[in-house]
Amino acid sequence: MLLNKIFKNYYLETIVILIIFFLDRISKLFVIHLDKLNFNSEIYASKFLNIHLIWNGGIAFGLFSFKEDYLYNFLTFLIFIVIIFIILMIRKSDLLEKYALLLVLGGALGNFFDRLIYKAVPDFIDFHVGNFHWFIFNVSDIFITIGVIMIILIEIFKKSNKSND
Repeated sequence: MLLNKIFKNYYLETIVILIIFFLDRISKLFVIHLDKLNFNSEIYASKFLNIHLIWNGGIAFGLFSFKEDYLYNFLTFLIFIVIIFIILMIRKSDLLEKYALLLVLGGALGNFFDRLIYKAVPDFIDFHVGNFHWFIFNVSDIFITIGVIMIILIEIFKKSNKSND
């Protein structure tokens, strides 16, 4: 009953989340497959971009990686709580803020799924300039980052509009 109500009233929002989730899943499954074919070697390398699979047991950019299962499970539970919080925020948000939060939610669900299935998140996009490498990330991380940037910009413009009034 609850799922019917959610899907009935929020078709477009659900489609956005599912598109992000499936783009992420397809990209990760493809890179994992290529990694197995190449025997864990570099899948693609160029002057500024490498595709190389790593398994991230932490949160954003490998922070808080734990070897102990209980800490990993606690961190996964905290991420689940954040996802619930984002869902509640989406229900109370206006149009633009809602879609920014949907981007964050779609990406968070993609990475959360990996945490449950693989006990780690596959990251594989490695931008670099010379020897300086940015953190390795995945498609979910792209959507989360875009959503967070949108939320920050929305808040900045809201505050500037209030100060101009």
